[in-house]
Amino acid sequence: MTDLLHQIGIKAPAAAVYDAIVDADGLRGWWTSDSVAVPRVGSVAEFGFGRRSTVFRMRIEELVPARRVVWACLGDPEEWAGTRLTWSLSVDADGTMLHFVHAGWRATDGMLAPCNSTWGELMHRLRDFAEGRRPGPHFHD
Repeated sequence: MTDLLHQIGIKAPAAAVYDAIVDADGLRGWWTSDSVAVPRVGSVAEFGFGRRSTVFRMRIEELVPARRVVWACLGDPEEWAGTRLTWSLSVDADGTMLHFVHAGWRATDGMLAPCNSTWGELMHRLRDFAEGRRPGPHFHD
């Protein structure tokens, strides 16, 4: 199994970063304009791409306000099936340190490298959103 790892400092309170990850409006502000999410453990968030030609479904497994968010991918697309996305937040002198892990990839070929690059870009958009710059979604429908 392979994991994708990213870390970024964000000059914003951990609560603002957390909200940008769990709130549908926050997710629309940096990831995809087609984000449907309710911050409740056990609920399923949906993220549409290409006018819903692809829809990622994530079961929300853990929510610890201003500290941690964990999602389990339900398999859309197949390469993501069984992977887990974890955002861990810690307070530092400048605001918040975000550690992101997309864990459990079964292979290192296919979409792993492009997904890693995209997650890197998305971490910067998330940072900008939480810091108040409002970059808009990376993916528009």
